[in-house]
Amino acid sequence: MSHSGKNATNISQLGFDNLSIQDSLSCEANKPDFRELDLGSPVSPLRTRASGLTTITTTTTTSSSSSSSGSVSGQTRLNPVAKRSESSPNSHSGELSGSTETSPTAPTRNFKPGHNRSDSGSTHHPSIYSGHHHQSSVNSPPPNVLPTGNICPSGRVSKTGMGLMSNRSTRTDTLGSGSGHYGHGSIMRGGSSSSSSVNVGGAAAYPSRSLAAACPEIAQANKSWGGDAEEVKRLGNELYRKGCFGEALSMYDRAIALVPGNAAYKANRAAALTGLGRVVEAVKECEEAVRLDPNYWRAHRRLATLLLRLGQVEKVRRHLCLPGQQPDPAELQKLQAVEKHLSKCTDSRMASDWKSTLREAEAAIAAGADFSPQLFMCRAEALLKLNQLEDAELSLPNVPKLELSMISCSQTRFFGMLAEAYPFFVRAQIDMALGRFENAVTAAEKAGQIDPRNVEVAVLLKNVRLVARARVRGNDLFKSERFTEACSVYGEGLRFDPSNSVLYGNRAACWFKLGLWERSIEDCNQALSIQPNYTKALRRRAASNSKLERWEDAVRDYEVLRREFPDDNEVAESLFHAQVALKKSRGEEVYNMKFGGEVEEVSGFEQFKAAVSLPGISVVHFKAASDSQCKQISPFVDTLCGRYPSINFLKVDIDESPAVANAENVRIVPTFKIYKNGSRVKELVIPSRDMLEHSVRHYSL
Repeated sequence: MSHSGKNATNISQLGFDNLSIQDSLSCEANKPDFRELDLGSPVSPLRTRASGLTTITTTTTTSSSSSSSGSVSGQTRLNPVAKRSESSPNSHSGELSGSTETSPTAPTRNFKPGHNRSDSGSTHHPSIYSGHHHQSSVNSPPPNVLPTGNICPSGRVSKTGMGLMSNRSTRTDTLGSGSGHYGHGSIMRGGSSSSSSVNVGGAAAYPSRSLAAACPEIAQANKSWGGDAEEVKRLGNELYRKGCFGEALSMYDRAIALVPGNAAYKANRAAALTGLGRVVEAVKECEEAVRLDPNYWRAHRRLATLLLRLGQVEKVRRHLCLPGQQPDPAELQKLQAVEKHLSKCTDSRMASDWKSTLREAEAAIAAGADFSPQLFMCRAEALLKLNQLEDAELSLPNVPKLELSMISCSQTRFFGMLAEAYPFFVRAQIDMALGRFENAVTAAEKAGQIDPRNVEVAVLLKNVRLVARARVRGNDLFKSERFTEACSVYGEGLRFDPSNSVLYGNRAACWFKLGLWERSIEDCNQALSIQPNYTKALRRRAASNSKLERWEDAVRDYEVLRREFPDDNEVAESLFHAQVALKKSRGEEVYNMKFGGEVEEVSGFEQFKAAVSLPGISVVHFKAASDSQCKQISPFVDTLCGRYPSINFLKVDIDESPAVANAENVRIVPTFKIYKNGSRVKELVIPSRDMLEHSVRHYSL
């Protein structure tokens, strides 16, 4: 609000740039309305006297801007008798808004039919009760008391001249930094700050503080509001402005219970629900407010913002662009951006251009549709089609969890299918790719129940059922050792789902049993191209390469498996034999190599020379029993001995075998020396575990 003849104060100049509950919400659309009833500041002075109620009234000028009531006239008038709102139950004096009364110099606002408001020419603020139920006149406040709502440049609310308020706390009131995104500025007692947190799926969640701790004045006044819906609503407004969305919601519920047909109370409740991240419930409240009053443009605007977050762009324009009302340019621009990216996303998906589909889906989410399950599932589908199955699965927990049936979206379509069916459609595909065939059938059937006429859903449901049936039949044939028939059945399932890594892996196992190792490797390659971390396929490929004596390929696969399963004895032994065979194939001499060796302890110089002179690689650990670093790394040396069985591991205690230490010039422990066929090829002094294993792996090849 502003003086007549003066420009309204710019909110951004007061540091309120980040007042949105989320980046996707505008300041005006996501806080409870506070235009029609001037509630003053959340820290309005509460003055009590022995004689009763104190009321401070300021003369204000309303405007149609969406700015805060932080600027008030310099003239302070007294209103010895607090006047209660006499609006009808359907009037919107309950909005979280500035006063509707006008000053003599301000133009009179024209309201739409059904909006009954008082235009008395004087400002009547609802009183803040101090617990007394009788009234008395009061004297003018001292001239150095700031008008209600003024914000000092220092960021603190001035306490000058407030010594008369005997039952107010002496702590300073500090204007919050805005990081909590409470929508109307947050003011904390004693300079404390409030915090907020945001969920990965796009839903905001804010801590709800206790009523007494967050607003002691309201806790005191709570005793006197009785059955007055306007007073209850006002308490809710105060709590909302302080970021206490849970308590504000409780107040709005009480107000609605007293006056069920008030559209403004419903809209305020929607704002509190939005602050709690309960977007779907907020949509329902806004829809109810619009039903109660179709001309209530603030409820339309808030509903448009929420629907945009849900990605329901078809409905947004209907509520954003109302006859006789200028749409918010920022919200209109956001709608146009989401529409553009969604249109490109649809075209890319239709053309099976999954890279572009992924890019446009992420752009639509970033543009404002940050609570749309369909767009998040579209992102997961694109990742699946790009053979990034693990990323697709990991993205599922980030999808907003909504009961879409709560929203009137029965006719809303997404990629040609009903919006509620699409998440089940995508989940069925991901479950199928991961081998969760029963879950896939359940999800596909759910999508079919929601949208039975959609061709894409019908085709998926048919294919999922056929693939699941082929998998069961193939497994039964494999158990019966009818491998040729099992191969045929798995192939039939792959005709309906050519990107199913599980069926490729199962058929590879059949080829292996039939001795067709080349075909087994081909199917394993297909499975691993779809699901790179499919260890069963990797193990079968390694075994097939060993059968074909492709030792280098076999060693490479077994090493990957060894890192993945360091305690798997079967993998370790297979790796050992593949390494030995590889050395022999290269013409290297192999002596005394056995699987499962232990670190050999050397006690004399002759024993040492004989051990390191053996063909192959020897790793010698020079240590001292009393050294702490040696104690720390010794267990790791034992692990390496089991991990690389083709290498001969030795240990020498320099205190017990000083001759060996002197001959090898070892002065610092732990020291590691690597020998190849009796010749030293590398020396490591106090190495890290990674450095030591890297060197061992290098010489084990």
